[in-house]
Amino acid sequence: MSKTSKSGFTLIELLIVVVIIGILAAIAIPKFSNTKGQAFLAAMRSDLRNLATAEESYYYSNNAYSNDLSQLNYLSSAGVTVVVPEATAGGWSASATHLSLGAEKCTVYFGTATALSPSTLEGRITCN
Repeated sequence: MSKTSKSGFTLIELLIVVVIIGILAAIAIPKFSNTKGQAFLAAMRSDLRNLATAEESYYYSNNAYSNDLSQLNYLSSAGVTVVVPEATAGGWSASATHLSLGAEKCTVYFGTATALSPSTLEGRITCN
């Protein structure tokens, strides 16, 4: 009688592979979530920088700033909401939020506009 050998993986080998994949996934998923959050913050900062350029361009044409984003020919990134609560001849302030970040907010102000929290320095985009 000849012995036939069966090839394949044992149950223990398969369980070890599944456990290793689970450990790698447990490490990778939080890092991925953190990276997405950083990308959303970067989008909000970028939108506020673009708004500053649009406001300055509008100011040089009209000698005043505007809180109407359509007058500024300004479009924000997907998921980012930009609000300009104050815009006068002396300055402006704005805040940006992202749908995926909840309470996270970035703000900036220029000139004589009232600083929005968490901004403390004129022209510096600050996020909480």
